[in-house]
Amino acid sequence: MALTDLPLHAHGRRLAVNLNHEHGLALLSLPSLGGLRLPVRARRAVEEAVLGLAAPRTTGAEGPPRSQPRLGSFVNRHAAVHPGSTGEKETGDLRYVVSGPRGYLRVLVGMVRANRPWRLVPGLSKALAAALATGAVATVNSTVWSLAASLSTPRLVIATVGSVTLMIGWLIVDAELWHRSPESSPEARQRARLYNASTVMTVGIGVLVCYVGLMVVNWVWALFILNDQLFASVTRTPLHAEEYVTLSWFVASVATVGGALGSGLESDDAIRAAAYSKREQERRRMLQDHDDQPSK
Repeated sequence: MALTDLPLHAHGRRLAVNLNHEHGLALLSLPSLGGLRLPVRARRAVEEAVLGLAAPRTTGAEGPPRSQPRLGSFVNRHAAVHPGSTGEKETGDLRYVVSGPRGYLRVLVGMVRANRPWRLVPGLSKALAAALATGAVATVNSTVWSLAASLSTPRLVIATVGSVTLMIGWLIVDAELWHRSPESSPEARQRARLYNASTVMTVGIGVLVCYVGLMVVNWVWALFILNDQLFASVTRTPLHAEEYVTLSWFVASVATVGGALGSGLESDDAIRAAAYSKREQERRRMLQDHDDQPSK
């Protein structure tokens, strides 16, 4: 029994389990299990895959021998497929595939979990340093005080969305994280969409974690450094808890833009290492090497 944190594909289908009864082998794709309760789901999936290999098989009038595994929660969520004659070498005689929008979403969430997006925070040390420096300077700037006091909640939300989107887009473009398939087949385009969606979600979660962290740091810094009378004289607004929150919120957006500029100091390899799991990095490196090879 082998486990992989990479999504498996065959003939346009997203595979959950690939069984080979002749050699007694099974390959399980962990992203097909989703992102919640992964250890429990993986254990159940392994148990059911082993039962599927050990179950008696019946031979129909046509096609390869077919197993009759004991049905369980994992098997019931996936469709069983017996590979037919495709002209390609098959690695299994029974597959369980992920289908439907819910299955696609489950694989996507599983891929994001495998990438561990929270690792992006320590992986962007230079960008975070630039963001913290920007936030520290902005917090003591009287012009920023006035702007923050004049902004409504919808405008603060727009500033948040804009700064986070800028950071995500800059990281993806600057580190060349966007996957472009050299093939033009529908299956290749589908895989590329899946990989790119997982990249956007992975980087997005990491950036949001950084944003919340910046808000907290700026709020603590504002509590320590701001003077009530000076703030009120500039903004004509008393310095209460709401003003602290509004200021730290706005400064977090400004600091995120500064962090986006600072992320240019990070090496592409450092960003890829922070955004992708080790296996995903190897897969993308192999694809890049394959694309760079001259065609014969």
